Amino acid sequence: MKYKSVFDIIGPIMVGPSSSHTAGAARIGRVARKLFGRQPKRADITFYGSFAKTYQGHGSDVATVAGILDFETSDLRLKDSFSIAEQLGMEVVLTTSDVLTEHPNTARIKLSDDQHQIELVGVSIGGGKIEVLELNGFSFQLGFDTPTLLVLHEDRFGMIAAVAKVLTEHRINVGFMEVSRHERGSRALMAIETDSTVSAEVLEEIRQIPHIFDVSLLSL
Repeated sequence: MKYKSVFDIIGPIMVGPSSSHTAGAARIGRVARKLFGRQPKRADITFYGSFAKTYQGHGSDVATVAGILDFETSDLRLKDSFSIAEQLGMEVVLTTSDVLTEHPNTARIKLSDDQHQIELVGVSIGGGKIEVLELNGFSFQLGFDTPTLLVLHEDRFGMIAAVAKVLTEHRINVGFMEVSRHERGSRALMAIETDSTVSAEVLEEIRQIPHIFDVSLLSL
């Protein structure tokens, strides 16, 4: 668990009774929104474990929807997120599951519209901090505490070196890197946490590397 100070344990400035069940849930929703890149038409949310049992009392449901609407944890509109989503034309489908998960505060979120969809599994680890364990079928353990570069590419020799070369040339330091693939030789997803933000020019330079399908940057 990636705690850097006592303030990570206390939790962020927030609306709601629980840093893990409210602020953490909102942050999982907001990561999903940032990765989707725009407001979705539909949000399918499944709660597991403690989330499934206590989401109404702790506001995990309204918090998750608020995150999907791109609201901060301190946004006073959080409590009205369901009605706001309805006004904006976003359908929300919330279900719970008895399936046992590795972490008790687990949520699966699928966002979609007519052109695109993403699906992720996130866990709230306390103090408002989260980890994303799965993204579109790729397994990870990402906190998105720093700017995170996501590179979807063909699984072949030299891809990591090619991306690292661009970052080195622009003096961008890598704090953490993880690569996941569905199977050998298929598509792979490279996740790189950096110590500084990555400019649009650098993203485009990486995008031009052969055998790369998509490049995005998530910074909350």
